[in-house]
Amino acid sequence: MPDDLVTRTDSQGVATLTLNRPLKLNALTPGSFVALRGHLDALVADRSIGCVVLGGAGRSFCAGHDLESIAAGERAPSRHFESETVDALERLPQPTIARIHGHCFTGGLELALACDMLIAAESTRLGDTHGQWGLVPIWGMSVRLPERVGRSTAKELMFTSRRIDGRTAATIGLVDRCVPDDELDDAVAALAGEILANSRGTNRIVKQLFVAQSDLGRTQALLHERTLPFGMPEDMQERMSGG
Repeated sequence: MPDDLVTRTDSQGVATLTLNRPLKLNALTPGSFVALRGHLDALVADRSIGCVVLGGAGRSFCAGHDLESIAAGERAPSRHFESETVDALERLPQPTIARIHGHCFTGGLELALACDMLIAAESTRLGDTHGQWGLVPIWGMSVRLPERVGRSTAKELMFTSRRIDGRTAATIGLVDRCVPDDELDDAVAALAGEILANSRGTNRIVKQLFVAQSDLGRTQALLHERTLPFGMPEDMQERMSGG
């Protein structure tokens, strides 16, 4: 499985992971997930990276699961490898931004939903099409989509396989921001810059708190936070002293 199915480029503390099957609208195969997992595993301990951007090559973010791959019987290394890779993206210690353009359907939307912040171009088309193809979600759609937009709206989107544009997605909270197509790169870069201006240690700890507390009730989460389970940022003293 070629490693270039997902590429990584680093620049000034930002790692950009790019789904790289542009002729297939970056449709996902088992090989895509193997390549993505390799990058995610490497990023976990990479202290030089303070923000991760996930995007797609060519004219789309991701058209979803490659149906030809499914029909051909291609398999990932283990039964739940794909869903566990989406979980790994969600649990990445660095803040993550989904840079969404073109198509963002089903499996592609599930990847985007695992990111912390979603920025979409106006012309983006987003939707969950499991029902159209007689499939069911196993990568987290039934959990992450209602967390984003509420149960009622999630049901409507999933029951109808409706596609919506970037502006509509922003209105219902599916994405955090929608911008004109030619401003997408600038918007992503600006948000990444704001993130990088802050303590990477603080951001990592805050991210870990969010992840850990998602499995706790509210009272437990409050108690968990005050125990400082992940310690203090290593650059606290430097920042407090104005260094």
